[in-house]
Amino acid sequence: MSGGRRLGRKLLGSTATVLFVLALNFFLFRVLPGDPARAGLADPRLSAESVAKIRERFGLDLPVVNGIESLRPLRFGSLWTDPRETQAARYLSNLLRGELGISYHTNRPVAELLGERLWNTLLLLAAGQLLALAAGVALGAWAAARSGSRGDRLAVLGGLTAWSLPSFWLAMILLFLGSQFFGLPLGGRATPALDGGPLLRALDLARHLVLPTITLAIVSFGEYLLVTRSALVDVLSSDFVLVARAKGLSSGEVVRRHALPAAALPIVTLAGLNLGLVVAGAVQVEMVFSWPGLGAAMLDAVARRDYPVLQGVFLLLAVSVVLANLAVELLYPHLDPRTRRS
Repeated sequence: MSGGRRLGRKLLGSTATVLFVLALNFFLFRVLPGDPARAGLADPRLSAESVAKIRERFGLDLPVVNGIESLRPLRFGSLWTDPRETQAARYLSNLLRGELGISYHTNRPVAELLGERLWNTLLLLAAGQLLALAAGVALGAWAAARSGSRGDRLAVLGGLTAWSLPSFWLAMILLFLGSQFFGLPLGGRATPALDGGPLLRALDLARHLVLPTITLAIVSFGEYLLVTRSALVDVLSSDFVLVARAKGLSSGEVVRRHALPAAALPIVTLAGLNLGLVVAGAVQVEMVFSWPGLGAAMLDAVARRDYPVLQGVFLLLAVSVVLANLAVELLYPHLDPRTRRS
């Protein structure tokens, strides 16, 4: 299959996935029981008239859908005033304009609210995943080169143990140990009322990142170790590796220059999939360490039935996972030429 046809097929599949996510994202939260105007918006002491005005302000008084006629109010860049306007029409119209709606609870644009939280989550995930990937691949390669030895068995046992640890439990253990014995911050992103220049603020941010980063790295480390070891054990028994050894290359050179590139496919695939899977653990870690990221925003929105924030978070995460998997699939032909025929 040519590169252009392959790219077109992958883009078409990713677009279809995103469209499905858009539809699911809208209806998923509206089938839940309860009224967000009473659950998260209005004080119990407010009158029925006040609650009605709140519902009108956020479009909660509109029907969810109204048959095929609900599509008529849509126009790029604007929304017609139409008595048949629905929540679905408003949702799609906002998306076409690049808007995610208004938060029911904070009365702020969801895009602005999530933009503040997104960078915090990206910083935490990037630090944790890079540390886990580096340590897992290095130890996995070390164990594969010593397959069957005591060190290999200990490495596999350590990887399985790390993989099985609940992230919230490990976070609480590290929170106690780090604060008690190393004086690390208990939570948050920065020390309140900290006076100092950019360097001092950067060092303070790094101190707050230490414990949540280590937590995420440990729970992801085991996967990378086990996948790397398993892939390399198969590759190290291949003919081209035996030829490399016969040329007099050391074990380290054989693994680094020949075996690791050949075993890169499963490692890269795991890294792409982890972008979505790690978010579940990141939610728990963010709550334990009071880290102001997307996970904390999502849990707060669930408690308050803040549909626009929930839709924004889920859409952002879903699109990120789709794009990450698309990037991984497009990397396959460069990592292994044999995949170009698929």
